[in-house]
Amino acid sequence: MDMQIQEADKLQRVVAQLIATGPAGVKLLLIGGFRYRLLDNSQRFSVDIDYHWEGDIHQKQEELQSYCKRVVLREVKRLFGYEGSASKRTGPDADSPNAAFIDLRFWKTGRVIEILIEITKIICLDPPTIRTADGTVYPTPSDADLIEGKILAVLNRLYLQSRDFVDICLYGDRLRPDSPERIKQKINALGINPEAIRKRLQDLDQHAPHHASAIQKVIDTQVAPTVAQQLNDGGGGQTILAQSLNYIKRVCPL
Repeated sequence: MDMQIQEADKLQRVVAQLIATGPAGVKLLLIGGFRYRLLDNSQRFSVDIDYHWEGDIHQKQEELQSYCKRVVLREVKRLFGYEGSASKRTGPDADSPNAAFIDLRFWKTGRVIEILIEITKIICLDPPTIRTADGTVYPTPSDADLIEGKILAVLNRLYLQSRDFVDICLYGDRLRPDSPERIKQKINALGINPEAIRKRLQDLDQHAPHHASAIQKVIDTQVAPTVAQQLNDGGGGQTILAQSLNYIKRVCPL
C-alpha cells in the first residue's frame, strides 16, 4: 500500500474527529467510503470525506471552511508538522446545486497530502444513528440508507466511480428485505429516469471487462494489501463487479 495513502488516512481521521467535535460539525452526518473505513473497519482506503447535510449546503461549506482554517489546519500542524490550506473548490466540476466541496491541502518537506471534503444530500428514510470511534461520537445515516445510497450513486452518477462497486460488494449484506421498495421510493424522489437506469445496467453488462478493469485498479491502489490479495485470489475486479451487480439488480425496480 502506498505510504502516501496511509498518511492521508491518518490525517483524514484527525480531520473527521475535529469536525465531529466542533460547532461546524453539529448535525453533519458522515457518509461514503470514509464512513465505512472509520466506523466499519473497511479495508478500502477512501480518497475523501463525505457528509450529508439537510440544510443549505453552500452555507455549510462556508462555515466548514472557516472552521478548517481556524481549527483544523492549526491542529494538524501541531500534531504532525504539516502546513496547510483550506479552499472552496471552484470550476465546472464543482458547480453543482447538490454538492459543495472544500479542498484541504497539507504539505511539509517531500510530501503533499490533499483531502477533499464533500457536502451533499442523500435521501434518508431512517432517523440518523450515533456511532463512536476512539471515544468520538459520529452521527451517520442508517446502514440501509448508506448502502442504498451507494446503489443509487451507481444508477444516477453522470460518471461512474469504480470504488462504489467495492463498497457495495463489501456491505451489500446490509440491504433490507424492504430495500427494493425503499429504492423505488428514492428513485421517484430523485426523479431518476427509468430509461437511464436501464441504460446504465445495460452498459455494465455489455462492457463488463472494462468496468472490471477499473474496479481492479481500485483494489490495487485503495485496498489494504492482504485483503487485496484475498480479493484477487477470489477473482478480483470481475468478482467484485458480478457480486455488486447481483446486489444492485436484486433491489432495482426494473
